[in-house]
Amino acid sequence: MKNGIVILNYNDSENTSLFLKNIKDFNILDYIVVVDNKSTDDSLKKLKVYENNKIKIVEAKANKGYASGNNVGIKYLIENFDIDNIIISNPDIVVKEEDIKMLIQDLKNQKISVIAPNVKEPYGVSRGWKLPTFFSEFLSSIPILRRFEQTLLSYRNENYQSDLTQVDVVKGCFFIIKKDAFEDINFFDENTFLYYEENIMAKKLQNKGYITCVDNRVTIIHALSQSVDKNIRKLEKFKYLKSSQYYYEKSINKLNIFKLMILKVLNSIYFFGLKVEKIIIRR
Repeated sequence: MKNGIVILNYNDSENTSLFLKNIKDFNILDYIVVVDNKSTDDSLKKLKVYENNKIKIVEAKANKGYASGNNVGIKYLIENFDIDNIIISNPDIVVKEEDIKMLIQDLKNQKISVIAPNVKEPYGVSRGWKLPTFFSEFLSSIPILRRFEQTLLSYRNENYQSDLTQVDVVKGCFFIIKKDAFEDINFFDENTFLYYEENIMAKKLQNKGYITCVDNRVTIIHALSQSVDKNIRKLEKFKYLKSSQYYYEKSINKLNIFKLMILKVLNSIYFFGLKVEKIIIRR
């Protein structure tokens, strides 16, 4: 089986360079594609020095967000190489070759189309989650109730006692998907700029009967370089988040108009509160 990895860079050549140095000699990786998502610094120039027969540096024509940027790399892989599995990775990831080998081995199971590791982050470990419901979205739109949303979407610890656990959604910072499954859902949905990409992908895969799992024997580190925080302000992030949420619920989850209006009103109130908070802090 041939394996390719796509790494999305935006104004983060330092982390991307470190990641490339770490994985460039992994035999399990046949091809490495780095997409520079129209960085505003000199990332492209710095990353071009790594290009060789195995590593390709591709420039997106415009920064249209996470989904679009990754699709540039995915389509480059498929159009130029014979590939079976596609790894999607952030540049701020610490992973061993043995970890990737084990995850690739899991994909030999014909029933599994997406596999992911446990993702260790500064504030905890992510092991996948359930697709959001109207009730969980309702909770996320009320500041004092947001903490209950996480509990509602999390699986119980006992679900992770076996080697593999089936889940609805895995983190977009690192996962592996069979090329055929990705092609079947037309890759990432480019109707969002940021956030909800994992939920949208998971819902489309689920609708077609594909299975997503977490390998509980494998743990990687997500260092959280905060490239999003460095480049996007808090209010902008909120608008991206809620715009993506609305798209998911309307176009993917097919929520009825009444429930969509409830979410829209709650999100407008939430946004107004953030603006007031910002004004008070400035004073």
